[in-house]
Amino acid sequence: MSDAAAVPVQGKDRLHHLDMIRGVALFGILLMNITSFGLPRAYADPTVAGGATGLNLWAWITTTMLFEGTQRALFSILFGAGVILLTSRLETSGRTDVADIYHRRSLWLIVFGVIHSYVLLWTGEILFSYGLAGLFLYPLRKLAARPLLTMAAGGLVILALWGVLDSYNANEKWQKASAAQALAATGAALTEEQRGDIDAWKEFEGEQKPDARRLNKNIEAHRGSYVDVLLFQAPVSAYMQSWFNYRYFFDVFSLMLGGMALFKLGVLRLRSPRRVYAAMVGIGYGVGLAVNYYELRIVMDGQFSVLAFLRSGWTYDLGRLAMTAGYLGALLLFARAGWLPWLQRSLAAVGQMALSNYLAQSIICAFVFYGFGFGLYGRLARHQLYYVVFAIWVFQLITSPIWLKYFLFGPFEWLWRSLTYVKKQPMRRAAPDRVPMTPIVA
Repeated sequence: MSDAAAVPVQGKDRLHHLDMIRGVALFGILLMNITSFGLPRAYADPTVAGGATGLNLWAWITTTMLFEGTQRALFSILFGAGVILLTSRLETSGRTDVADIYHRRSLWLIVFGVIHSYVLLWTGEILFSYGLAGLFLYPLRKLAARPLLTMAAGGLVILALWGVLDSYNANEKWQKASAAQALAATGAALTEEQRGDIDAWKEFEGEQKPDARRLNKNIEAHRGSYVDVLLFQAPVSAYMQSWFNYRYFFDVFSLMLGGMALFKLGVLRLRSPRRVYAAMVGIGYGVGLAVNYYELRIVMDGQFSVLAFLRSGWTYDLGRLAMTAGYLGALLLFARAGWLPWLQRSLAAVGQMALSNYLAQSIICAFVFYGFGFGLYGRLARHQLYYVVFAIWVFQLITSPIWLKYFLFGPFEWLWRSLTYVKKQPMRRAAPDRVPMTPIVA
């Protein structure tokens, strides 16, 4: 049995442009997640906490219009491409334990996800979902691009319909409550069912727009000790890695299938004509920005009401998937042209250490915002959170290339790889190394 597959991919064999895109997506994920790290229940609704006027409003508009749902989609697409890269390399090397290696890799990712959520205290983590979805990809790796795309489209349709159904059911809840309230306003006696309809809507509305008591309880817990944060977040983590994950599966799994297909078609390997990437940019951004602006107007014209958010959600997946295509096309053109090679190298280093950098972001944010660190949770305005984001970006852009000059892997990549191969992997480089990224021309 050859051990060639246990040697890390380096130099010309590594697809640096995919590492670069992964680095961009990782930074984009933090750009979106920072609101949940630093503010209570304000990810989607700026009126809950953090401010909804001036710079704070513009921060919300910018992230909602340009980034919502796109960066995690890019990450999922690249994960699917990585499945093809990993398994094909293992099979080419002549190893007979490819399935064992692949499934150990996915199972350990699930374990990392549990640790990330409960120990590192990040409820919005994605490793658990990626490891779980990854288990289902292995039997499909040999399929041609067309059936992979068909399955991906089917899963995304289910995801979109699920979202529409949720919005429809919530809207029905509002209509029943409104009818009961209108009847009560006439002085008529309400039935038990009608009173229940009013209570059900109030409970739902309270979940979407928590009152001061709930927000203060949230803030107090996050400004407390490590144990305080853990106990407060544990029910949320349990929900995210159970019921929520059933729905999120269609998002992650479908986009991974799409990434496998795009890799097989050569799109992710920069083998498609320029017009393909230009079409992705033009159509993707054209459709995505139009849909996202339409949704934005619904929410803002509706004064950020719960009902306005519900109505804006019907086209959510159309807008964010179109924007994802635009980003992917633009980043592939950027890589192909070889522009700003120093920046591409730094982003590629960030992407090559994606697991370590992703976990490091959670560790840094926990100490910045929670009570056992600086305790800034709920203290910063929405736009001020992005100062923390930019600082982390700069830190990781500087440290990642330096680390990889001396080490083959990021620390968590090394641990993951050693556990996957059931063998301690080499860590240090024989000598500092940097592989130049040259422009790729059609």
